[in-house]
Amino acid sequence: MEDRFQVGVITAPHGLNGEVRVFPTTDDPKRFRRLKEVIINNGKDERIVEIEGVKFSKQFVLLKLKGVDDVEEAGKYRRSSLYVLRKDAVRLRRDEYFVADLIGLVVKDETDALVGTLKDVMSTGANDVYVIEMTDGRELLLPAIKQCVLEVDVEAGYVRVHILEGLLD
Repeated sequence: MEDRFQVGVITAPHGLNGEVRVFPTTDDPKRFRRLKEVIINNGKDERIVEIEGVKFSKQFVLLKLKGVDDVEEAGKYRRSSLYVLRKDAVRLRRDEYFVADLIGLVVKDETDALVGTLKDVMSTGANDVYVIEMTDGRELLLPAIKQCVLEVDVEAGYVRVHILEGLLD
């Protein structure tokens, strides 16, 4: 299981006082209001930084980070990813899972036969869709609905599914 989750990517400085513009990669950008700190990773190194302020502008989150007080310093973080530790992640309801925890799980059918590996989760308007790489190399798009997803056991590393008639055609 992942020990941290990406919540955004810094796209650019915002203003002259060290704010950064963040493209959120979380389902709920308002969660930034509750965050006290984030991990900034620029691909070479990372550090934990306190959040001093949060604002919203269109599809972006504007963050004021402690110790980042001018546009030059903010510019150093362009294209850096923002992460939170699992302990700071949003609380999930029953039958909800972090996508990062689902990727790579073994997929079995109701008879315990190996179907393949869960490679991705696509979000659609109505429900998520699990992208499964089948053992024969084909790709199966399985709706993440109760009729298809029978059991998810992240700790044991598998998803048990029922493949509706017609999905393999």
